Amino acid sequence: MTRKLGSIFPVVTLAVLLVLLPPGGFSAWTWTEGLRWAYLFLIAFSAALLLSPLSAWLAARVGAMDIPNARKVHAFPIPRAGGLAVYLAFMAAVLRNMQFSTEIYGILIGGTIIFVLGFVDDCRGLSARTRIFWQVLAALIVTFFGLRLSFPLSLPLGGAVSTVLSVAWLVGIVNAFNFMDGIDGLASTMGAVCALLFLGIGWNSSQYPLSFISAALAGACAGFLRSNWRPASIFLGDSGSTFIGFILGCLALYGGWATDNPAVAFSTPLLVLGIPIFDIIYTTVSRVRNGSVSNLRQWLEYAGRDHFHHRLMKLGLGVEQTVGFIVLLNVALGLGAWTIRHTASTLGTWFLLAQSVLIFLVVVVLMLLGREIVPQKDDHR
Repeated sequence: MTRKLGSIFPVVTLAVLLVLLPPGGFSAWTWTEGLRWAYLFLIAFSAALLLSPLSAWLAARVGAMDIPNARKVHAFPIPRAGGLAVYLAFMAAVLRNMQFSTEIYGILIGGTIIFVLGFVDDCRGLSARTRIFWQVLAALIVTFFGLRLSFPLSLPLGGAVSTVLSVAWLVGIVNAFNFMDGIDGLASTMGAVCALLFLGIGWNSSQYPLSFISAALAGACAGFLRSNWRPASIFLGDSGSTFIGFILGCLALYGGWATDNPAVAFSTPLLVLGIPIFDIIYTTVSRVRNGSVSNLRQWLEYAGRDHFHHRLMKLGLGVEQTVGFIVLLNVALGLGAWTIRHTASTLGTWFLLAQSVLIFLVVVVLMLLGREIVPQKDDHR
């Protein structure tokens, strides 16, 4: 750990100096030059670099260790408390910015609940019922602070329907990223990429609070990647993967994606988060059809080798190649989401949506080619 701290010390020192500069210094310059997002990214990135090895040290002392066995690919115990580094780095950047709307307070409170839930689960293990209860509660808190799916409230039970759909969305994205955390670097890389896509779209449309939160999450995930890239010295754990998923789900609700085009407004967050959403839907349908799961508890606890990244590896791709391929697909979908907002014609919008459908069809073919005849249960790693 000493060697790692020494190698990142110059970067962290620079970041600390930038953070501590008085008003009118570098912080103010980023405002005037339109680079505030880069400032927040740097804070989160540097904090995650510093905190990752410290999180690994703490994990060994609280029992948050991933112990190898016959079903896992790593040969030595690996700390699984990387979520602590991501959470603290994210909070450092957001709190440094000191700009909070009511919705942002809801995001921070809900995200804290998700992180603490995951950290306790990493240390002690929690039942599926306990996890889903606190996930729903965190999502409800977000809706209580005014962050929910747009739904015509004038319709009968419009508010109730909007709340239910928002809770289902957040719980779904939380578990989608948790399921995706199956190989080194995948969930943290996807978290950084999806956050950067939200950052770009938000900044381009002058949605600065959305961009600031996105930059903080992207920086935290990118900084953590140094320790999480193969061979990983620390895993995200449930505290990290679920927290990343929750914040991304909240960003999707927070953004104003289109005011006069429902197709664009609906499709933008779906395309940015397209691969995790597709993976959880596909594997859920597949598991229900083959009888692997029959209720919510089994769905949460089932850990099989039938996710997209597992299928790609069965086709012969290595871990780094699998991560790279999935990221490329998600970037292609994200760029489509970015472009669709600037398409003037309705026909052009539908052509871009058709292109996205074709990308998902390619994913389906790859899933089918990499499937197993007999479902095989295994741990996430």
